[in-house]
Amino acid sequence: MNLTIENILFVGSILLFLSILAGKTSYRFGVPTLILFLGIGMLAGTDGLGIEFNNPTIAQFIGIVALNFILFSGGLDTNWKSIKPVLGQGIVLSTLGVLITAISLGVFFWAISEFTIFESLLLGAIVSSTDAAAVFSILRSKSLALKYKLRSTLELESGSNDPMAYVLTIAFLGLVTNPDMSFFSLLALFFQQMILGAALGLAFGWLSKLAINKINLGFEGLYPVLLISLMFITFSFTDFLGGNGFLAVYLCAVYLGNQDFIHKKTILKLYDGLAWLMQIVLFLTLGLLVNPNEVIPLAGIGLAASLFLIFVARPLGVFLSLIPFKMKNRRRWYISWVGLRGAVPIVFATYPLIAGIEKAPLIFNIVFFISVTSVLIQGTTLTKVADLLKVSLPEKVKPRSPLDTFLREGPKTAMVEIQIPENNPIVGKKILELGFPKNAIIAMLKRLDKYLTPNGTTEILGGDTLIVLADSYDNLKGVYEVLHLPIPDFHDED
Repeated sequence: MNLTIENILFVGSILLFLSILAGKTSYRFGVPTLILFLGIGMLAGTDGLGIEFNNPTIAQFIGIVALNFILFSGGLDTNWKSIKPVLGQGIVLSTLGVLITAISLGVFFWAISEFTIFESLLLGAIVSSTDAAAVFSILRSKSLALKYKLRSTLELESGSNDPMAYVLTIAFLGLVTNPDMSFFSLLALFFQQMILGAALGLAFGWLSKLAINKINLGFEGLYPVLLISLMFITFSFTDFLGGNGFLAVYLCAVYLGNQDFIHKKTILKLYDGLAWLMQIVLFLTLGLLVNPNEVIPLAGIGLAASLFLIFVARPLGVFLSLIPFKMKNRRRWYISWVGLRGAVPIVFATYPLIAGIEKAPLIFNIVFFISVTSVLIQGTTLTKVADLLKVSLPEKVKPRSPLDTFLREGPKTAMVEIQIPENNPIVGKKILELGFPKNAIIAMLKRLDKYLTPNGTTEILGGDTLIVLADSYDNLKGVYEVLHLPIPDFHDED
């Protein structure tokens, strides 16, 4: 079956529906949803139902778009306070750790195959980073609670190490097509990508917050659309200037996720859904691109590479890069085990296909096999290995992310009316500029005998009466501090 304009929506919606149903039931059997999404795509492909899709350029485009949403969603859900203590660990894992993993796997594959050293290093580079889609999806869907800020380390690494893998992939692809490429040009490419990506990502994060809070769109539904446009501007402009767009998008989202901006709750919830949609679309697309009859003959060499990556290359990268940090070995082993490969390596494997190098189809199919076995072996055992290594944390003391807080916040049980004096310092300020406590909300605003439903852009005027709801009367103390008002005695209410 050829995909046409007439049937693509019907076929696509059926596959999407089946993927959602599969995802709902998959964890009852311990199978990660990502594998089922891939499986459904493969079943619908040429060797299954006969849908013909053999366009790596379109697959790469879909992959880049999907990764933007996945990384941006992960960045929005990253709490700066939780990653700040592990920032050093995350940086070395996402740079030096990726480099060691790529080189060690590349040398191993060169020794066991007929690939040249540069072709082998290209393969190692493609699968050198942990996959943000796989890590975010599996850690959060399993609600894994980990000690020692391990979850923050793992999510920071997976969200920030794709740029290093991308740089290595482009570099080794250049060496395959042009072996005379100089080492200094590769080093310059690395620093250019990383420095520009980081700087522009933070700059666009600041500009995005400014744009969202200053532009009065009038309709709540337009603000997520505005942020989507800003996300793609961040990626494409950074890429245009020679920086790493993936790093820029992730850092832009991390900055935004830790700031106050209009309709933040709506945007966080929307991006969480969009990230799931993009994961499904991405894995379905890559599943359609793969032909099982081409992968199966490579199972032997693919399994050897996968096992070496899981048990040797990844631990080597983790242990060597974390030498400067004091950390028990069981924590290093768990970080090594959560080295999930997923969609990102498969997307990167389309670059050799588009470049037209001789062994590109072999590389693509081997990378696909490595990704599938990684998710199957590691993704299904994360909880058991965490218990075995004694790094799991009781659910009741699990730290919450910004999205967790928004999605799980309970009903407010304390309510007060607070009148704002004419000479109060907050008069003339917008609500979003007040730094209002997270566990309290302004549910209603009374102004001149009229009740208004406020939002982040609502300005406070002298004489306004705020109807404030909070989790408890004790939490209202922070509200009075923000409003520059004396704190009353709430003893009787408690």
